[in-house]
Amino acid sequence: MAAAFGLVFALLVIFQMSSSVSALSSNYYEQTCPKLESAVTNAVKKAMMNDKTVPAALLRMHFHDCFIRGCDASVLLASKGKNKAEKDGPPNISLHAFYVIDNAKKAVEALCPGVVSCADILALAARDAVALSGGPTWDVPKGRKDGRISKASETRQLPAPTFNISQLQQSFSQRGLSLKDLVALSGGHTLGFAHCSSFQNRIHSFNATLDVDPALNPSFGSSLRSVCPAHNKALQWTLQQPHSNNVYYKLLLQGNSLFSSDQALLSTRETKALVSKFASSQEMFEKAFVKSMIKMSSISGGQEIRLDCKVVR
Repeated sequence: MAAAFGLVFALLVIFQMSSSVSALSSNYYEQTCPKLESAVTNAVKKAMMNDKTVPAALLRMHFHDCFIRGCDASVLLASKGKNKAEKDGPPNISLHAFYVIDNAKKAVEALCPGVVSCADILALAARDAVALSGGPTWDVPKGRKDGRISKASETRQLPAPTFNISQLQQSFSQRGLSLKDLVALSGGHTLGFAHCSSFQNRIHSFNATLDVDPALNPSFGSSLRSVCPAHNKALQWTLQQPHSNNVYYKLLLQGNSLFSSDQALLSTRETKALVSKFASSQEMFEKAFVKSMIKMSSISGGQEIRLDCKVVR
């Protein structure tokens, strides 16, 4: 019974995604808001000048939005009354740079009031975050609608940094995404930052006999232990690659990965082959990343256009 329900759920998600894809268009706002993209890009550029973590924040925000109820900007909604919104769910506590989307929305509303969804602005901002960090650019299909429902409890559906390959595959397949999409989208970590708490399990008390995950490069593991001591789990340590590129895959093959979910990509023949492929070719990685980003960002979501990204009308 549970298996049958899971199959029906997956088919419904895939159907919703395909319906959304057909409804989206790269020139959706060509007549109604022709200066949309430049307004969003300017907001992202301005924020990046003052905060180097903005690109990773926007990309992660978009990912977390799309994986809960589709790409409907529900991650932007504020908690209200007894309802605790997605942004206040445990996996999203570290999300930041919401002000970038707010600023972009204000600029867009000044140009074309009530026309552009917050979901489209977030999708465009994520694309700009990658492109302005030295990565590829692409035409973002537009026409998404904003959602009205945002629940912190649903954030438990997000893939965790401790997931193994089976858990990752299930999480992605339920959203119509393949193993290739999983490996390609994981390359977004090259922009990212990680808190010690996300990989403590690999560097302290890994199992009954080993302190450190043997899959880690020994010198890299020692470095992580020195900046993330077991007695100070509140310490935030960040690892940043300044440009969007395929270095993530090269580091992964060298045993220099942070999350268990990163290491999991080497645990099957298919995913390991993709890691090696992307590590050997920046061009192949970028092509796959763009295709998977468009696919993920087309997962259907909301029903309206919000004038303020933080509240529903």
